[in-house]
Amino acid sequence: MDKSQTPVAQNFGDFFRSKRIALGLTLRTFCERFGYDPGNISRLERNILPPTLDDEKLTGYATALQIKRDSEDWVLFHDLAYAAKSSIPKDIRKQNIDFLPAFFRTIRNKKMDKQKFQELIVFLNNPRE
Repeated sequence: MDKSQTPVAQNFGDFFRSKRIALGLTLRTFCERFGYDPGNISRLERNILPPTLDDEKLTGYATALQIKRDSEDWVLFHDLAYAAKSSIPKDIRKQNIDFLPAFFRTIRNKKMDKQKFQELIVFLNNPRE
């Protein structure tokens, strides 16, 4: 695997670490270069310390990791941070999605009425509209 390819991460810490390593930076070098505390970054990467949800701090991390704004990795980086805090990302909350309760019921193997299911399909096919 070349350094530009990042393996699919299952959590924020793994993703953070894989991006740092892909840059060819040790933990200490990364922290020295960008002014981060090595202990905190180590705990982040090991999922001992949950990530911040502060936009400015997440953007700082993403920039240091050379994650391009609005790329798939950018979205994944932020989504993983929110997932680590058991929270729904801001961009999804802003869309005023009234079918989320139906979606969560479906995930728990409960029935969703046909209308809500159709609304979910439309939304998933056109998420930015």
